[in-house]
Amino acid sequence: MSPRELVERRYAGSAAAFIAGMLLALSFAPIGWWPLAILAPALLMWLWDGAKPRRAAVLGFWFNAGTFFVGTYWLYIAIKEIGHAPLLLALFLMVGLVAIMGAYHALLGWLVAKFLPPRGALRWLVAIPGAWLLIEWWRSWFLSGFGWLALGYAHTDNWLGGLAPVVGQFGLGLLTLMLAGALVTLLLGEKRSRIVAGGVFVAIWGLAFALRDIEWTQPYSRPIEVAVVQGAIPQDEKWIEEYLDKIIDIYRTRTREAHGADLIVWPESAVPDLANNNIEFYREVYQEASAHGSSLMVGTLRAEANAKTGEEEYFNSVLSMDKSTPGVGWHDKYHLVPFTEFVPVPGLVRQWLRLQGLPYSDFNRGAAQQAPLETAGQRVAATICYEDAYGATQLPALRTATLLVNVTNDAWFGHSTARYQHLQISRMRALEAGRPMVRAANDGVSAVIGAHGEIVKTAPEYEANVMRARIQPRIGLTPYAHAGNWPVVTLSLVFGLIGAYVGRRGQKA
Repeated sequence: MSPRELVERRYAGSAAAFIAGMLLALSFAPIGWWPLAILAPALLMWLWDGAKPRRAAVLGFWFNAGTFFVGTYWLYIAIKEIGHAPLLLALFLMVGLVAIMGAYHALLGWLVAKFLPPRGALRWLVAIPGAWLLIEWWRSWFLSGFGWLALGYAHTDNWLGGLAPVVGQFGLGLLTLMLAGALVTLLLGEKRSRIVAGGVFVAIWGLAFALRDIEWTQPYSRPIEVAVVQGAIPQDEKWIEEYLDKIIDIYRTRTREAHGADLIVWPESAVPDLANNNIEFYREVYQEASAHGSSLMVGTLRAEANAKTGEEEYFNSVLSMDKSTPGVGWHDKYHLVPFTEFVPVPGLVRQWLRLQGLPYSDFNRGAAQQAPLETAGQRVAATICYEDAYGATQLPALRTATLLVNVTNDAWFGHSTARYQHLQISRMRALEAGRPMVRAANDGVSAVIGAHGEIVKTAPEYEANVMRARIQPRIGLTPYAHAGNWPVVTLSLVFGLIGAYVGRRGQKA
């Protein structure tokens, strides 16, 4: 029995797709075997060759299920071990996410088999990459979106990443799929198609090599020193009221160690209480820092009365305090995490979620577009937690921003791969923007990231410390920051429509 005959069997083919999807998950941090981001999709394209729509949908489902089964196993840690949810509910939510992610690729497989040409370079090099990228883009925003484990993120450490300032993360995804299609064409195509595929392969890597060292942005003012205060508060202790004074003391003491840095940054919701209840503490810490020439950015929760209803609304925010800016600056989180920061369910379920230990689990969204925070002589584009997975959201701020800051609390995911995947996402944002990023995490990975996505410095994980580093703020717009995602999304749509048009004509003939 040939390998092809084996995978065409019902269970063997599904197992092959599942394994290919699992291998794709290994292309991302911390494993970082990036060639698998090309090889795994190529394997699925090969499995789809000759498959009927229903069979192609099944193969697509198992491929993406494999990716998210391996790539998001850490949800169990967040839901069961730290969130203390019942085991069956934790498993249900994990399986539910894997099934939803699998459904995206089931739809893709059905569309590929139903509408695209059955074989040839147009199918593998153009039509499938276009359709695949459209589905990936749709997944990133539909129903609040989940852009984790998108193909482009695998390329933060190779030549292809040099194209991120030009085409963005989705553009890298499209190029990755074209490279995968080139491999399939070299394997299955005719002589002329193989020549085209070889040319595509050489052209993409050649362009990436040629553009890898271009400086798309310019230095702004002088280099500055930044300091990240990492409290390393265990997540299962953080929201216990008896620990509040201890946590406040940790941040007061550690911030004194950071005095003298131009900008001091705390992680997301560093003090587990409303800023409204700790005004004097924040004022005291800031005044001490300011006396030593330091500005302060603090991840915090806050409450504000609605101007129309008078009801209190809660926000997950960044508070900026700087002597050159009157008053204080706020950035309010826009992309909230479903079922922890906002609850699209009846009150009975909302009450259960409070048992996880997060007292404010129904936040309000900030504005979709918010001006950069002015602090330490810089204009800072801030993001909170996995907000930085939504690259297009920060684009308006890049017109004036000179520095990126992300505050997060990845302690929810324990000692898992989630924190390294999130760090890789942050690195992609720095690459796209051509700006350095300061990343403050509760217990890691706190890092300073350079304008080319490189790691400048990281703090020791799982321990309280102060990390200091010097960075060069930058100004100007990369080609991606000018254009955003729409050129790549439009091109992908054109690729898919061309494939569908040719495919339908072939069926009629």
